[in-house]
Amino acid sequence: MAEVLRMPRLSDTMTEGKIIGWNKKVGDKIKPGDVLAEVETDKATMELESYNEGTLLFIGVEAGNAVIVDGILAVVGKEGEEFQSLLQGTPVADASTPTEAKPAEAVVETVAAEVVTSVSSTEDDRIKASPLAKKIAADKGIDLSMLTGSGDGGRVIKKDVDQYTPSAATQSSASTATVATFLPNGTEGHTDIALTQMRKTIARRLSESKFSAPHFYLTIELNMDNAMTSRNAINEVSPVKISFNDLIIKACASALRQHPDVNSSWMGDFIRQNHHIHIGSALAMPDGLIVPVIKFADQKSLSQIASEAKGLYAKAKDKKIQPSEFTGNTFTISNLGMMDIEEFTAIINPPDSCILAVGKIKEVVVKKGEGFGVSNFMKVTLSCDHRSVDGAIAASFLQTLKKFIENPVTMLV
Repeated sequence: MAEVLRMPRLSDTMTEGKIIGWNKKVGDKIKPGDVLAEVETDKATMELESYNEGTLLFIGVEAGNAVIVDGILAVVGKEGEEFQSLLQGTPVADASTPTEAKPAEAVVETVAAEVVTSVSSTEDDRIKASPLAKKIAADKGIDLSMLTGSGDGGRVIKKDVDQYTPSAATQSSASTATVATFLPNGTEGHTDIALTQMRKTIARRLSESKFSAPHFYLTIELNMDNAMTSRNAINEVSPVKISFNDLIIKACASALRQHPDVNSSWMGDFIRQNHHIHIGSALAMPDGLIVPVIKFADQKSLSQIASEAKGLYAKAKDKKIQPSEFTGNTFTISNLGMMDIEEFTAIINPPDSCILAVGKIKEVVVKKGEGFGVSNFMKVTLSCDHRSVDGAIAASFLQTLKKFIENPVTMLV
């Protein structure tokens, strides 16, 4: 009997997925494990595998269109089997029209969020490559003509893009391939940038957070002298380099263990106090923001946190991060110190009750004994949901965090 394939929920924040391209067309034989399509979610680009065996009878959405979660993607069954009755009274997809798919080689994804001028654009259109390979290559600025395809008939696939290492000359020429477009003086103009799934979700979730959660903010200044000395000493013996952000993750996790009220979520008619500590660390991406999660951070050493964080950041940048690796946070850190930002406030990242905004380390002249000297200070601001965290509780958490940061050895014992 024919079966309907629906858009799965690939992350806890996903409401729809965009079909980048189909790898199969109507009439093709399908077996379990076949990659039917590439799907762009709000966090990553993922391959949609088939768990069915049979013939692809129907495709319900064109490449480039979005499908709501549980919307009909396709129908698989026996060749020639009737399937129209399965579609009656059911919306096929969101903002798209059912159609027979074109072969994957003919599908070219247009990434409207980036304006790229390439001297070989018409040549790229003729290169045999999977839609996912084209999307990743466009994101990384890789010229498909420089790749040797390992797929059927020399087709460039995702693995070829992931394994490609450009030469210095190629990198130099690629950096000049993307240029801003400016109009002559006195001429008006604009560019309308289509929203990616990630940007749509960021807009929806943060708007919901900002306008539904009553935020309040507490700022505290931390003396970083001991943290800087300790970090240098730790890095002399650590198998992986420890960053200041790693120290902050560890300090927050240790402080949350003492202040479980901060490690909570507002659930509407009750407050959920989490017994586990999963720290999200916000990472800026070209098309939005993603929050890889260090799970059970309070139970891990600094070197474990550093190693896991670096791996997750690399996966996120390469769009290989999995839903389990960017969901489940109970507290979030947003660090803009490396971008020379001294102090800022952040919007709470649901379902957390709090988020910590971290500024840069700044040298300050202070009185020392009979004279003056230089000390290093860093400001952090805690954004809190007043429905679940009161001011005194948040202030007490920051005091504990201050003790850990200003004397890092206390979180190592």
